Amino acid sequence: MCDPGCFGVSGTGPIQVASVMITLLITSSADAVARELLMAALQELTQEQLKRFRHKLRDAPLDGRSIPWGRLERSDALDLVDKLIEFYEPVPAVEMTRQVLKRSDIRDVALKLKEQQLQKFGPSSVLLFVSEFKKKYREHVLRQHAKVKERNARSVKINKRFTKLLIAPGTGAVENELLGPSGEPEPERARRSDTHTFNRLFRGNEEEGSHPLTVVLQGPAGIGKTMAAKKILYDWAAGKLYHSQVDFAFFIPCGELLERPGTRSLADLVLDQCPDRSWPVRRILAQPSRLLFILDGVDELPTLASSEATPCKDPFEATSGLRVLSGLLSQELLPSARLLVTTRNATTGRLQGRLCSPQCAEIRGFSDKDKKKYFFKFFRDERKAERAYRFVKENETLFALCFVPFVCWIVCTVLQQQLELGRDLSRTSKTTTSVYLLFITSMLKSAGTNGPRVQGELRTLCRLAREGILDHHKAQFSEEDLEKLKLRGSQVQTIFLNKKELPGVLKNEVTYQFIDQSFQEFLAALSYLLEAERTPGTPAGGVQKLLNSNAELHGPLALTTRFLFGLLNTEGIRDIGNHFGCVVPDHVKKDTLQWVQGQSHPKGPPGGAKKNAELEDIKEAEEEEEEEEEEEDLNFGLELLYCLYETQEEDFVRQALSSLPEMVLERVRLTRMDLEVLNYCVQCCPDGQTLRLVSCGLVAAKEKKKKKSLVKRLKGSQSTKKKPPASLLRPLCETMITPQCHLSVLILSHCKLPDAVCRDLSEALKVAPALRELGLLQSQLTDTGLRLLCQGLAWPKCQVKTLRMQLPGLQEVINYLVIVLQQSTALTTLDLSGCQLPGVMVEPLCSALKHPKCCLKTLSLTSVELSENSLRELQGVKTSKPDLSIIYSK
Repeated sequence: MCDPGCFGVSGTGPIQVASVMITLLITSSADAVARELLMAALQELTQEQLKRFRHKLRDAPLDGRSIPWGRLERSDALDLVDKLIEFYEPVPAVEMTRQVLKRSDIRDVALKLKEQQLQKFGPSSVLLFVSEFKKKYREHVLRQHAKVKERNARSVKINKRFTKLLIAPGTGAVENELLGPSGEPEPERARRSDTHTFNRLFRGNEEEGSHPLTVVLQGPAGIGKTMAAKKILYDWAAGKLYHSQVDFAFFIPCGELLERPGTRSLADLVLDQCPDRSWPVRRILAQPSRLLFILDGVDELPTLASSEATPCKDPFEATSGLRVLSGLLSQELLPSARLLVTTRNATTGRLQGRLCSPQCAEIRGFSDKDKKKYFFKFFRDERKAERAYRFVKENETLFALCFVPFVCWIVCTVLQQQLELGRDLSRTSKTTTSVYLLFITSMLKSAGTNGPRVQGELRTLCRLAREGILDHHKAQFSEEDLEKLKLRGSQVQTIFLNKKELPGVLKNEVTYQFIDQSFQEFLAALSYLLEAERTPGTPAGGVQKLLNSNAELHGPLALTTRFLFGLLNTEGIRDIGNHFGCVVPDHVKKDTLQWVQGQSHPKGPPGGAKKNAELEDIKEAEEEEEEEEEEEDLNFGLELLYCLYETQEEDFVRQALSSLPEMVLERVRLTRMDLEVLNYCVQCCPDGQTLRLVSCGLVAAKEKKKKKSLVKRLKGSQSTKKKPPASLLRPLCETMITPQCHLSVLILSHCKLPDAVCRDLSEALKVAPALRELGLLQSQLTDTGLRLLCQGLAWPKCQVKTLRMQLPGLQEVINYLVIVLQQSTALTTLDLSGCQLPGVMVEPLCSALKHPKCCLKTLSLTSVELSENSLRELQGVKTSKPDLSIIYSK
């Protein structure tokens, strides 16, 4: 009996039943015809040819299966016909025989069989191998994805538009770095996204022989994750990627799938992407290890707490899109299939509960070289491209922001408008919010006499964006949605919305979505500033609802909240008022500041929490939920700093941080943008502020450079030396020495501190006017790094009064501490609590404490095991310096 799935049948309605019945009738007659053709062909073979045919048949699998040699070895022509029909089914058996005859170099019989095959079964019969479908599918993908739509709806060739991005190992690699040797770490390589880099994604650890089935491409909004995913699909179809690993690759936009009504199976989703629905979907899915599913925008999935998120396990079960995606992510559905997942950085922690041993890679946007390439691809006119690029290159802040492809597109679009109008960019944009606002105001300026109408349309569009964000993060809008708000056919629809057609039951369904998800979130934030003034005495407006519903600064509302902060700066409020002809309510800024001041400092994982007997039977789902919450708590500190940075208002930031005396960043692989944000907030911090970095990566990722030619290498080898890794903390250290910086306490805990960081930090310690306390807790330093830091601490102008140290190799530290104690005029407290302090180290320490120039007032040795001899030596120090307080455990 023929499997109906081979003909693409995945339902049981009247039409499908009729189709199956017809198929069965055809199959019975096809069996007789196939037997006749096979017998005629095989009886023409000599014994030698029949022997060769059997050997070639053994090595010619169909869809990964072949007839065992034990069943072939002594078969005559009649036996072979029975086995071919039984094993492959009638029509495929004829095609298999023809192919094997060709491989056996019996071409005359193969050609004769092909003529009879075409006559009896038609041209489609020669396309029944999955290998043939694979070829046809690749050609189909190349046609379908050769062009991508620009955000202004212009179609461009993907090979011409795609500009390479930097891709580095993801945040999952931080812990490995921290647990490595204490020597100078080799910084991770951020590679440009060429074919070689994409091919490495599924390579895994070759030494251990492990190959990941799931790869997560993470990065902030607008960084180019979707474009990179589409380029991977296109390059696979072109034969450049995973050629020997993947037979079929399918691109699934998660947001669209979740919003489509009705139910569907994974098989339906596969057939949606095939040239027609008659393809043998069961055969395609029969070898899941040869399949790649590209799941774009997984951050849009609801949390695991949802009752609908029970993973689907059957690829032919018609169910919700959420269950299909959950099944793929958890690998309960087609466990051996490969997955390429794109998501925003903030949601990577939430995904860990769904994914099975994922390998992470982080998209870091454009390198400086690739920014220039993008400008020239965008403008196409070389003179305009050169003029625009030169202008942005001279604007240091704006140029830095262009590492995000979507920001780069906005900047190019605005410059193109202004160049066409004979204008120039007159203001500096320091944040992502200001760049997005620049695009809006530029569009309103170019509206001319239609300005008032476009203002009204834009207000309505902001409301649509906001309702979508708050309504389960809705990104797809129907024609009825636009009609209801009188936006269909409007100017803002053309500029800000992309039209999409999705296959429906009876006809294609037309939907609209914003040119970029981040733009929907920006317009949603803008809507809060376009609200009418709140009447005195009434409850807080919508902005409080937004902030309270996003109290932990994670999930789908995180970027909307960040944009809200960015719009609150005085210049932004003035621009909004001028271009929208309205007065921005004062309460929006006040409510936002009040919300920040109501937050406690960022939470970390509970220290020393122990499981007791009562908790042993907690469900696994609850444990996963706790892990997700812990991950989100860790993100809170950095995300809040990003929100404050977007305001670019020192007074606002200072007032906000006054209620957060301790800034904590934990388990963050700090990027240059993270450091820019941190640096700005430290620059604005109030008196007495503490900065604590816990398990943070402080080594800058280097771009992998192309190998130089032999001539260039010979020229350069005479004079150049390998430069040390860049210090990410340099901007922060430079800020610490300015009179405006009020950072009082810096604690580096469980961090690997390369020499470059120690060198910059040492220079800051020498002259930082406000820094009073330094903590080095369980951090890894080299001997050179220790020497550099102690030089800074011993400097005459160093103001550090308290030094806390818990270092693995304290024996090496003592030698440098002795110098600090003897030379520092500011150090009054030394805390070595929790350290190992053998007797050989106590003696030089006591000698330094007795030194006449030692100004120490307190020595803390809590939880330090001390021998009787060490205690006597410390007592001797106490006798010679009665003002010195020595605290130790008895």
